[in-house]
Amino acid sequence: MLFLMTILIIVLDQVSKYAAAKYLKGGSPHIIIKNFFQLYYVENYGAAFGILQNKKVFFIIITSIVIISITFFLFRCSYSLNKLMKVSLCMLMGGAIGNLIDRIRLGYVVDFISIRFGSWYDFPVFNVADMFVVTGTFLIMIMIIFNKYEI
Repeated sequence: MLFLMTILIIVLDQVSKYAAAKYLKGGSPHIIIKNFFQLYYVENYGAAFGILQNKKVFFIIITSIVIISITFFLFRCSYSLNKLMKVSLCMLMGGAIGNLIDRIRLGYVVDFISIRFGSWYDFPVFNVADMFVVTGTFLIMIMIIFNKYEI
């Protein structure tokens, strides 16, 4: 079941990026909610917030280590982890694999979701994989901090 969830995250991510490239690339942003939510195609050669630009090999190595570690951890320790921790790890892994596919295939990650708060704050453009990486990581951190990750 967890394997299926990871595959679903990867498919959702890749299909959304394909649609973004097909319908948004080269065009102006598609405004959904003025001054808040728009779809805007960006090719990200770095990490979150555009840091470490053009470090493709570094990101491929680090992401591969993370994916292998999560897989090993899930197989080795699955019996002692609660369901939310397993789901969170699969969310993190699915998002990581989604972005890894882009880095290997394209040399960059396709981002297309843009959130801004009027003229006050313009959040960096992100994608579906990023949402799962951040959500999974956040849940893992909360469970570890409060020691609630085991059965």
